[in-house]
Amino acid sequence: MGAEYRKKGVNVQLGPVIGPLGRLVRGGRNWEGFSPDAYLAGVLGGASVEGIQSQGVQACVKHFIANEQETYRIASEENWSVSSNLDDATMHEAYLWPFSNVVKAGASTIMCSYQRINNSFACSNSKVLNGLLKSELGFQGFVVTDWSAAFAGVAAAPAGLDMAMPDGTQIMRGQSWGPFLVEAVRNGSVAEARIDDMVTRILTPWFHLNQDSIFPHPGFGKLSSVTTPHPRIDARDPLSRPILFQGAVEGHVLVKNTKSTLPLTSPRLLSLYGYSAKSPDFFGPLTGFEAKGWLYGTEPINFAEFYANVFTLSKNYTRSPIGLNGTMIGAGGSGSVTPAVFTSPFESLKARAARDDVAIFYDFVSAEPAVDPVSDACIVFGNAWSSEGYDRPGLSDEYTDSLILAVASQCEKTIVVLHNAGIRLADPFITHPNVTAVIYAHLPGRDSGDALVSILYGESNPSGKLPYTIAKTSSDYGTLLNPDDANVEFPQSDFVEGIYLDYKHFEKHNITPRFEFGFGLGYTSFSMSDLDIQSHGPLSAYPVGAVVSGGQADLWDAVARVTLKVGNSGPVAGAEVVQLYVYMPGEPAKQLRGFEKVMLQPGEVQSVSMELMRRDLSRWDTGAQKWRLDCGSFGVLVGNSSLNLPLQGSVEVWRDEC
Repeated sequence: MGAEYRKKGVNVQLGPVIGPLGRLVRGGRNWEGFSPDAYLAGVLGGASVEGIQSQGVQACVKHFIANEQETYRIASEENWSVSSNLDDATMHEAYLWPFSNVVKAGASTIMCSYQRINNSFACSNSKVLNGLLKSELGFQGFVVTDWSAAFAGVAAAPAGLDMAMPDGTQIMRGQSWGPFLVEAVRNGSVAEARIDDMVTRILTPWFHLNQDSIFPHPGFGKLSSVTTPHPRIDARDPLSRPILFQGAVEGHVLVKNTKSTLPLTSPRLLSLYGYSAKSPDFFGPLTGFEAKGWLYGTEPINFAEFYANVFTLSKNYTRSPIGLNGTMIGAGGSGSVTPAVFTSPFESLKARAARDDVAIFYDFVSAEPAVDPVSDACIVFGNAWSSEGYDRPGLSDEYTDSLILAVASQCEKTIVVLHNAGIRLADPFITHPNVTAVIYAHLPGRDSGDALVSILYGESNPSGKLPYTIAKTSSDYGTLLNPDDANVEFPQSDFVEGIYLDYKHFEKHNITPRFEFGFGLGYTSFSMSDLDIQSHGPLSAYPVGAVVSGGQADLWDAVARVTLKVGNSGPVAGAEVVQLYVYMPGEPAKQLRGFEKVMLQPGEVQSVSMELMRRDLSRWDTGAQKWRLDCGSFGVLVGNSSLNLPLQGSVEVWRDEC
């Protein structure tokens, strides 16, 4: 990504996203991030920053902080922005955690969010900007607003804001930025040193990444000029194609595979169904932006009537729970992508069928299609849409579920492929005996169809794992399901669950999920053995290191090493994700604290080693305002999902006073 942005002359990439973290299952922008698990989001976010900035492009990490719903995210004449209300420990152990990783990775800039935090706007909240980000995490870059998010005018400058993006700067009390800052310095309400600090922070990444020397000029300016004549810059690199294909393949998660359904073995007739199989009816550079839909609410649709009578997509349906413009390779809003070309599942399956002389029947219109009884397998394609600007209306839709069950009632091997921008429930169809394989394809991008066919035919062995938990029913998510949508002047969202998001919520409340966090099947099997844990000690209660980028330096020191052996005991080559979880003393739920993906040939055994850092075993001490490492036994569990952890041991933390 960094290389493509550089070729386009873009100095700052607006990403990666680690806020929203994914607290609310129906959150409209969850798909732009990585996972509701703070550890996983932090590791992947930090790696993304390093990759982007290795190409001389500034990474702008967003949105800081506790930005967890689209409903009431922006202030209006009727309502203020929603306030995310959370305590100090929750802030540090969940929402601030991944920002430590990206700051340590050297993020150039961080974007503050629209909503309020404990009733103070995020972009003028001195506690979070000056206190948490710049002082506690040692952030050296600049803080920039989201568009239309500068609500406080010059008062935001001493609160820690360094740059205001266009629009919205006069929403609150007629104040603004720009020339008003000059006047504020003259009248003494803003210190000149604060302006110097803002300039230093903005220019530092410019020079640090050598953008002051040779850097390409952008091909065009504002969005409105995209469709007017401008220099054509093709940023694609043929060498990146294998990486794109690999990413598409590894983003597929196989969650069910019975009756030896997959991989397909010499089928003679495949029957295809569902609205998400074929290419979109329209596709272009503005497709994602036009579909983002900025109004709140939903409009019910009779899907059977829709498919029987309508053949083009109307913007009136963009808040549907499903994407109606063909197969989904991405989702809606400012994070959407439109690659120059991509393969749909239907196109790729047709190409494979032509090569193998396989017959293909298909019906992408009928709600209750007829199935040829001699079909070797039936594949039903559905999706789950999501977008910036509004939260999802639900986690499933009746039309798709009914379509799957209608096909399964006639076909003994029904394969379900879901392209999903967020959690999508698998009930009620998952328990049907004829639904023999289910794949969550997520958002595969340009190689969507080719990647899927590679998996279906066994040329690629699926190795993806769920970065979230799929419940049996929506109600299992409890207060983590819906955004707070009370139509009041000052909307409030209370984070009463604390740090117990996703799998931690399920474990704390003893709820059995349909598919757990970290789960995913493949075409081979693995074994794990010989767990060994080496602890370092004695260890002080609090870190003593200086604050560097990412927090106090010794928070990142290794305090234990966990090693084990992983073997491929199956018939084909494959990859396994070794996952390490830790139980803090006295806590009701474990937490992910390490993972490693290992590629193994049949019969091969490898040793895997993972380190636990001081921060991995620490909890936030609200009294001392420091990370505290308690004495005692920390449970260590290793396996291939949050519920399959066959290797168990402990780390003993001690010091003289314990």
